[in-house]
Amino acid sequence: MEEGSMRCDANISVRLRGENPLGIKVEVKNLNSIRNVKKAIDFEINRLTSILENGEKVIQQTRSFDASNGTTFSLRDKEEANDYRYFPEPDLTPFLISEEKIETIKKSLPELPAALEKKFTEQYNLPLTDARVLCDDRETASFFQSIIKHMANYKAVANWVIGPVKSYINESNISIEELPISPETFARLIEIVENGSVSFGMAATKIFPALLKFPEKEPIKIAEELNVILEKNDDSIHAWVDEVLSKMPDKVQEYKKGRKSLIGLFSGEVKKISKGKADMKTVNQILNQKLN
Repeated sequence: MEEGSMRCDANISVRLRGENPLGIKVEVKNLNSIRNVKKAIDFEINRLTSILENGEKVIQQTRSFDASNGTTFSLRDKEEANDYRYFPEPDLTPFLISEEKIETIKKSLPELPAALEKKFTEQYNLPLTDARVLCDDRETASFFQSIIKHMANYKAVANWVIGPVKSYINESNISIEELPISPETFARLIEIVENGSVSFGMAATKIFPALLKFPEKEPIKIAEELNVILEKNDDSIHAWVDEVLSKMPDKVQEYKKGRKSLIGLFSGEVKKISKGKADMKTVNQILNQKLN
């Protein structure tokens, strides 16, 4: 390896499920890369499995690997294991591992990606695509699980972690563990969006960046300081809607003649003149009342 090259001999055997004796072994000589080791092992597993399933006998052999087509071929047969010149390694002390030790190690392991994906899709009802992104690395999965300890809207948390959080850490070239915002604070940020106090857009573009600078502050306090709390007062929203409709009488007539898609134009204009403070659910309700 110090020369930038390698030579590896891979020994492979298979046995039918439920059989106790180990299978007859073949040896693939002089593999020169990790990739070729894998390809040779995969090929031999399939070859030996096919031999056994067809009721044929595996011949103990030394084989070589053909990198051009990913197959192995026989170099020579070995009739007895003694032909391999086995001998004990005097510098390796034999040791035994108890079942209790194995169980202790298993219990100390973190949840592995496949188990986490299953948990996220079955227990948290997340789409598989979301689960795979969250389980892409242990730190992201841990951050997600830390947040949902403080709120139960799993999909909303997933959207935030996959969206604004991932974007920020990628742009900043940092790990998610370096994010200064605690899971508890992040849960409160998501909560003020879910309860309708602020819009997702304002939370992601205004409050989230402010929290990164002042992670000890409460998200709702930052929202108040930035004046981005959604306006739910019907009188204010009625005034904004009336202003938009009065400026666009031709579009109002088109809407009434059947161009219902114009509702998006009207609500967008209300959002613009309210500087994003109008509660869009209420806006759409009032627009429908006035236009219909």
